[in-house]
Amino acid sequence: MKSTWELKEKSQGILTVTVDGEVWENAQKKAFNKIAKKIKVKGFREGQAPEAMVRRMVGDQEIFYEAIDLVANEALAAGVEEQKLTLVDRPTLDIESLTKEVAALKFMCTVSPEVELGEYKGLEYTPAKTNATAGEVKAELEKIRKEYTEQVAKEEGTVENGDIAVIDFEGFKDGVAFEGGKGTDYPLEIGSGAFIPGFEEQLVGMAAGEEKDINVTFPEEYGAKDLAGQAVVFKVKVNSIKQNVVPELNDDLAKDLGEEGIETLKDLEKKIKKDIQDRKKADADESLKDELLKKVTDAAKVDIPDAMIESEKDYMLNDMKNRLAQQGFPFDQYLKMLNKTETEVREDIGGNAAERVKSRLVLAKIAAEEKLDVLAEELEEEFKSLADSARMDVEQVKKYVSAEDLSYDLSLRKALDLIKDKAVALKPEPKSSGKKTKKEEKDA
Repeated sequence: MKSTWELKEKSQGILTVTVDGEVWENAQKKAFNKIAKKIKVKGFREGQAPEAMVRRMVGDQEIFYEAIDLVANEALAAGVEEQKLTLVDRPTLDIESLTKEVAALKFMCTVSPEVELGEYKGLEYTPAKTNATAGEVKAELEKIRKEYTEQVAKEEGTVENGDIAVIDFEGFKDGVAFEGGKGTDYPLEIGSGAFIPGFEEQLVGMAAGEEKDINVTFPEEYGAKDLAGQAVVFKVKVNSIKQNVVPELNDDLAKDLGEEGIETLKDLEKKIKKDIQDRKKADADESLKDELLKKVTDAAKVDIPDAMIESEKDYMLNDMKNRLAQQGFPFDQYLKMLNKTETEVREDIGGNAAERVKSRLVLAKIAAEEKLDVLAEELEEEFKSLADSARMDVEQVKKYVSAEDLSYDLSLRKALDLIKDKAVALKPEPKSSGKKTKKEEKDA
């Protein structure tokens, strides 16, 4: 089999494969035998009629077309290999010519587009600040204090703002108890806004054991239509009062965290500072990679075929469906919530599909140019990492993730790391003191 390749626009072209000789002859024989088994000739059992008689009944064209069905995939594979093509969509088949001696098959193919790279080394960037400020450390310490807050019984006094009033309550509308308006030993933090406006404020000043009728009006937009905008009465009893006690910020609190190497408040502050800096650095690295990748992608030229963009939209939609399913959220319910069709959602989330495809093509081109091969041990290490994350056996992961796909992803990651490693950080400009140098004074 011989082939020719003619590239057209949008990475589409015509792959012509000529099938002749023994391959085409054998395909015709197989095609004839397949057809002959189904031919019914009077006086003969099905498939047992003489060949000459069957051939008179079956025209050459029927045999040719059956033979094409048998040999088309083999012809396509041979042509793709000979021309070193990477198909990105299912090709369509047309027939250029058919005879007993030769079949010329034309495949309309969409291939991975050529990428013309721009600059991807030596890109300049401004480093992000990754220092932890005193205010950030203080805020983190306060967060820890609040996490260790304890509720302590208030032995004396009445309910105040910020207290937790443990109450029994029952609501009545026109003297009749309404559904959902009753609770027992309910801990209500005063000032939280958890209840109807006006309810919590009327608890202020009540003592433990005291009972009271609280008059409130449900908001007009309240969910239950029979209560929306209605005046009701809650019969309330305060069973007990509790206070939030926030621990002091000292060495004892630091020790109570039970973290290795943390014995004093200073130890805790150092760890928090390092954690903040590490987090900022990781975020800055990700942002920098995104920034550099956009520059590299924008500088590259590539004519992306529509099939690749549509395929990316399908992938993004299926990914969304899977994530919703993992959260127990049916996709049809999600569509109802948005009041949109699946097609509309696909277009919404696929708005940057072309950019995503282009970024991958550009990174793949860089990986090829720089010969960023993925070693066997690197691939195995990545499989192990995936297995650890999913808490699965490595061999199980290999059943779901192909080595080829994972190797491709790793090569793209290597390309992105190369772009980052070769980028040049701009030095910050020195702050001006406001005073003129001697040279500036002389020039003046």
